[in-house]
Amino acid sequence: MKVMVMVKASPGSEAGKMPSEALMTAMMNFNEELVKAGIMESGDGLKPTSEGVRVRFDGSKRLVTTGPFAETNELIAGYWIWNVNSMEEAIEWVKKCPNPMEEEASDIEIRTFYEIDDFAVADPDGKSREKDNALRQALAMQQVEVNNYLFFSGRCDEALAFYQQHLSADIKFLIRFNESPDTFPEGTLQAGFENKVMHAEFSVGKVRIMASDGCNDAETFSGFRIALNVPTEEEARRIFAALASNGGKVDMPLMKTFWSPLYGQVTDQFGVGWMVMLPGDEPA
Repeated sequence: MKVMVMVKASPGSEAGKMPSEALMTAMMNFNEELVKAGIMESGDGLKPTSEGVRVRFDGSKRLVTTGPFAETNELIAGYWIWNVNSMEEAIEWVKKCPNPMEEEASDIEIRTFYEIDDFAVADPDGKSREKDNALRQALAMQQVEVNNYLFFSGRCDEALAFYQQHLSADIKFLIRFNESPDTFPEGTLQAGFENKVMHAEFSVGKVRIMASDGCNDAETFSGFRIALNVPTEEEARRIFAALASNGGKVDMPLMKTFWSPLYGQVTDQFGVGWMVMLPGDEPA
């Protein structure tokens, strides 16, 4: 079950009083226990209501009132979202929490979340359930980070050196198969690949790219390209020429298009497809 654990405000928190170093340390240690236990989804402190607003609904009217608000015992100074097995488990965890306020007494309130099943009577045809599921999927996908992962079939070191020279690539991390803490099942790794790159991370401009030699030299690239938006025509032509060198192939020469003043496609010597383009209306 999901619960919200709310730290009630106090005169001190409403006055903007910061916690002592001892209390800050104790709360961080408690949060660390919650994370290790796997029950904490999120948690934050809230600034005083003097920096907040309320919106009152009265029919079609909306009345906005700025803080501070007087009812200290009804206000919230912070919260956690926990996933627990029962209310009893939540209570036991709250009992372990340090006193969240510098004052002698303070309160923490625990409230359970509604689940979509609780609204079955108001959703007889299940349409709201379907929309809720779609919204939850959309929210989850908004947190997904998509990265390019390149497999170089045994030429990763060579490719990284090439991109360092011509694209100012910054290698953040690199580990080889023979440095792996885990052993690979017999036959997984092609003979001679023991010193090849198992995993690397590098950046080109603001984009992070992951790379590997893969487990053999049989795989080839197909079906995608990496797009580079370059600020000047001079730099675009330099990058394009470098990528096309040493056996690379120009798939579409640099030219003006309706979406870019200078755009071209090239496949480099490692089989990676690139799109090089200028933003704006006219080449610099």
